[in-house]
Amino acid sequence: MSKIIALAGKGGVGKTTVASLVLRYLSKRGHSPILAVDADPNSNLGETLGMNVEKTVGDIRENFMKDPQGVPSGMDKIVYLEMLMNQVLMERKEFDLLVMGRQEGQGCYCMVNNILNRFTEELEKNYKYLLVDNEAGMEHLSRRTSGKVDMLLLVTDYALRGLRAVGRIHSMLGDLKLTVGNVGLVVNRAPEKLGITFMDEVTKIGIPVVASIPSDDSLLEFDMDRRSLIELPDDSPAVTSVDLMMEKVLSTINSGTKAP
Repeated sequence: MSKIIALAGKGGVGKTTVASLVLRYLSKRGHSPILAVDADPNSNLGETLGMNVEKTVGDIRENFMKDPQGVPSGMDKIVYLEMLMNQVLMERKEFDLLVMGRQEGQGCYCMVNNILNRFTEELEKNYKYLLVDNEAGMEHLSRRTSGKVDMLLLVTDYALRGLRAVGRIHSMLGDLKLTVGNVGLVVNRAPEKLGITFMDEVTKIGIPVVASIPSDDSLLEFDMDRRSLIELPDDSPAVTSVDLMMEKVLSTINSGTKAP
């Protein structure tokens, strides 16, 4: 059974960048096979990994809904949709990427969603780690029939607005019927020392800080050059912080203990 690491947070806090650095750690440390799932409708994870995403699961869903009878003659709908899903799975040596893409339009998507969700969950069984980059509402995770997450990393920048958004996400976990083994707070673009006002808010929310990631000029340089964050040097400040965090995260989820 794969270990599931999920990330969530409001837009603009650097969540997808953190997800890319988590994937960098897993792939560089030989924790393959890894499936990265971009479940944010903005679909930026592929860009940070230097990958050109041409088709998404959302495209499959929308195209099928436009023409439900367009299945090739003699082929079962389930087999057809699973064939299309295999085509949007982007395979690399260290990891694979599945991009969920656009949200649903109008109409009833129950049948096609059930097929796609079942395929995804069967696919996950082939991987050691599943990394999910979520939107704030975590719709993708809430639809998973297993409803299990080993580590949920809630990402904020060094601002009370982002931190309070994390608090709202945390408070709605019970409504999503998810079984979350551990929850950790990741403070992105953080100063050397987190201020008293900020930490008072952290205490109110009740989530342990598992990482403070400093600002890192190399992230902007790689973005402007359209280079994969997987290629960042080991001494990058952001890489160093995420690597230390992931050592703790893997120790926690593989031992079955709770995050400090």
